[in-house]
Amino acid sequence: MFEEQVTKVKITSVVIVVGMSAMLAAVVTDHWAVLSPRVEKLNATCEAAHFGLWRLCKKTIFMVKEDPQGKGCGPISLPGAKNCSYFKHFTSGEEAEVFEVKTQKEYNISAAAIAIFSLFFMILGTLCVIFSFGKGRDYLLRPAGMFFAFAGLCIIISVEVMRQSVKRMIDSDETIWIEYYYSWSFTCACASFTLLILSGASLLLISMPHMPRNPWESCMDAEPDTLD
Repeated sequence: MFEEQVTKVKITSVVIVVGMSAMLAAVVTDHWAVLSPRVEKLNATCEAAHFGLWRLCKKTIFMVKEDPQGKGCGPISLPGAKNCSYFKHFTSGEEAEVFEVKTQKEYNISAAAIAIFSLFFMILGTLCVIFSFGKGRDYLLRPAGMFFAFAGLCIIISVEVMRQSVKRMIDSDETIWIEYYYSWSFTCACASFTLLILSGASLLLISMPHMPRNPWESCMDAEPDTLD
């Protein structure tokens, strides 16, 4: 690998690490969306919820005054009793059964499966980048770029699936939720998509053959760069 390429790959690797960290934070946390029912009266309890790819958390909040951001229950940061349970397609539980009945379970199964594929592509891309630093192995940058691009595409597909899941929950007559907003886990997923796509494209550009320094040179006439 040429010295200039090594520097570019190291800079791109930093961006990749940030993108991977954001994606891991999105996958393992359960703050993709916050759901809220309508608050009919004050000085009473209401039940808000937030969920991710793997579990649903409900929080009982005592409402003293109206939420300035809307008429729902919250904000979710207020103190209250919290109860979390994993979705029924992984474990059983009363809360999981309620979640399964009132939502489209296939949406969450699909989003979780796609996120796992994204993790798999990230691992392959990381291995390719590591081995590309070996002598004469810079050709591995090309598959590395493709793997990170695939990882970014998978996570944005997972984001869209979750978005459709939330929309269907809000539109359903069987649920009590009337308001929702996307939380920081959702933001991490969108950020990881941007960073991984850009990193993948950068690695593909770095792996392209060296172009002639002068416009009148042909690729065959250009002097080769010095190898490390």
